[in-house]
Amino acid sequence: MNQGKVILVGAGPGAPDLITLRGVDALRRADVVLYDRLTHPDLLDHVRPDAERVYSGRAPGSPGDDRQEHIHDLMVRHARAGRIVVRLKGGDPFVFGRGGEEMLALAEAGVAFEVVPGVTSSISAPGAAGIPVTHRGISAAFAVFAAHEADDAMGPAVDWHVAARIPTAVFLMGVERLATIVAKLTAHGRRIDTPVAVIERGTLDEQRVTIGTLGTILVRARGARPPATIVVGEVVSVRESILALQSGAPAWQVAAALAPRHVPSARTKLG
Repeated sequence: MNQGKVILVGAGPGAPDLITLRGVDALRRADVVLYDRLTHPDLLDHVRPDAERVYSGRAPGSPGDDRQEHIHDLMVRHARAGRIVVRLKGGDPFVFGRGGEEMLALAEAGVAFEVVPGVTSSISAPGAAGIPVTHRGISAAFAVFAAHEADDAMGPAVDWHVAARIPTAVFLMGVERLATIVAKLTAHGRRIDTPVAVIERGTLDEQRVTIGTLGTILVRARGARPPATIVVGEVVSVRESILALQSGAPAWQVAAALAPRHVPSARTKLG
């Protein structure tokens, strides 16, 4: 029997039409599809009726190590049986998706694999909400953090010195820890009037965007539910400027609002 292989496919940030063409082709060729909780169910429409579909997700906050080992075993077993296995993962496999662990497990087992990159929600969810993670004159760098590691006891701690100083900080997986994120950022020197956006269900029809500052977002985003992307930085003001222009505000006023702020102010922007 011919040796099978595993294709690690990024499903994209949410909307089913944001998967790549190569990803769709892999789904159509698959004999087995192992899919995660954050993959849109419509993506399974691309899978052949005779192919096996295996749900491999877990509830937020639940232990994942045993489940991950089980996924490794499934991929190896099916590939060794000569099957084409698609491991369908939300966003991009290598942005907090444990894709690296899966590649290592497959390589150790001697199983052939390929990677189909996906559109990561760390960039696309803000973009769909009108927030660029970089913007000339405002932000020349950004960093992405795993918000579920915001509590030191939960695993490798976020480098809060970096998060507080990088122009744009994006946090994935963790609206439940928004209070910790706010407290840590302000304790490490991030200004209380720094704009913040909480983007729920980014890129989907039911996308919801809540705007505030580090001083107001806990009240404004009360009740926000996962999946959500948190953006901290002056780039959030770009969205507000776009909305202002669309509502007829004069361009000079919008440009003034976008000017970088270097001097602390008692006024809370967007508050």
